[in-house]
Amino acid sequence: MSQVLVTGFGPYGLTPINPAQLTAEALDGRVIAGATVVSRIVPNAFVTSIAAAQQAIAEVGPELVIMLGEYPGRSMLTVERLAQNINDCGRYGLADDAGTVLAGEPTDPAGPVAYHATVPVRAMVLAMRRAGVPADVSDAAGTFVCNHLMYGVLHHLARKSLPIRAGWIHLPCLPSVAALDRNLGVPSMSVETAVAGVTAGIEAALGHAADISEPVPSRLQI
Repeated sequence: MSQVLVTGFGPYGLTPINPAQLTAEALDGRVIAGATVVSRIVPNAFVTSIAAAQQAIAEVGPELVIMLGEYPGRSMLTVERLAQNINDCGRYGLADDAGTVLAGEPTDPAGPVAYHATVPVRAMVLAMRRAGVPADVSDAAGTFVCNHLMYGVLHHLARKSLPIRAGWIHLPCLPSVAALDRNLGVPSMSVETAVAGVTAGIEAALGHAADISEPVPSRLQI
């Protein structure tokens, strides 16, 4: 049976509970479209996140890698199209979990400017919507550890010529986090809804060797 690697992050910054961790853990061991999900929580740190994901890829041998992270302020699941070769968390007023603050440094000085996700982004978004979960395509993965890890994994797979597709899904914050005084008014999504959406996205990714060609209506503003 084939395997899907799902990665998530734990708490970071002002987020005491990360939906990426809870969603990844909820998916661990599930069988989706004939593939078994293996979930790993990787460090939310520039120096160690990519190496941890590379180790997980080597151990699991997946045909598909889906990485999860939180994007506070977004109201729906967003499937990222691009990962940039730049890190700039200083503008967010955030450090990674190791206390590192980067302000414009590349992930790999010799690497390309960006990588396209190798999953069928549009097909995944439409599958999520059909499952009743709000979702959209995003062209901005930010410049924190999420974008860093997405770039690092795609760069690793490209350099090693590994036949593994990879992509990123950003999640809104959890209702319990949105209920904190400092976050009132921030959109949120339950773990159950996020799990349903990510499940539909994984199923679509496994079922589409190439993305669909028709446009996907979009209202994402950030």
